[in-house]
Amino acid sequence: MEMKKRLTLELRNKKPAEVKELVLDNCRSDDGKIVGLSSDFENLEFLSMININLLSVSNLPKLSKLRKLELSDNRISGGLEVLAERTPNLTHLNLSGNKIKDINTLEPLKKLPNLHSLDLFNCEVTMLINYRESVFALLPQLTYLDGFDVDDQEAPDSDPEADGDGLDDEYEENGDGEEDDDDEEDELDEEVIDDEEEDDDDLDAEEEEDGVDDEEEEDDEDGEDEEEDEGDEGEYKTLILLTRLHG
Repeated sequence: MEMKKRLTLELRNKKPAEVKELVLDNCRSDDGKIVGLSSDFENLEFLSMININLLSVSNLPKLSKLRKLELSDNRISGGLEVLAERTPNLTHLNLSGNKIKDINTLEPLKKLPNLHSLDLFNCEVTMLINYRESVFALLPQLTYLDGFDVDDQEAPDSDPEADGDGLDDEYEENGDGEEDDDDEEDELDEEVIDDEEEDDDDLDAEEEEDGVDDEEEEDDEDGEDEEEDEGDEGEYKTLILLTRLHG
């Protein structure tokens, strides 16, 4: 998509002065230059033109309120004095993946007193001996170069509070999960105890039934023995009477 058409699409019926952020990544620049962008975007604070085949920023309009400019993955090799003239309040500049080869090419950036962060990843200049020391010496206003300060301390996250909230939420979710697990374990333990008690009751009932049965069997056996004894005594008495009668 051509840059002019992309601009129209991004505006979405807004006036240029109402736009604070503008992303034109991956569209087609005209002969390697910026087209369609004007000083009417007077309140623009963030502008991203990544991978649009830029050769130069010479057509960049005056954007006094611009704070962050993304120009990575283009073919810019110089002409950075335009940035000092037209974006005087710039704090973040990303020139990664461009054709910058020499430290001297960065010298116009000295006129950007508020420049806080500069990225030059994948530029040939980063291969020079003492590259970092030289850039920090040339641009003393810099705090971070390629994401690290002069003491090799990494730049903080852009939104650490949001990250902290996300960890807290995750921790709370995990805590709730653990409580649920504990509740499930307690319920399982109670079920096991109930099952064991039921088993014990069943065993006691069976033992009582067995005891009753045993007693009944013993009583039946004792009754049969008594009946047999009584029968034997009756037969004996009958024999004695018969003997006496015949005698």
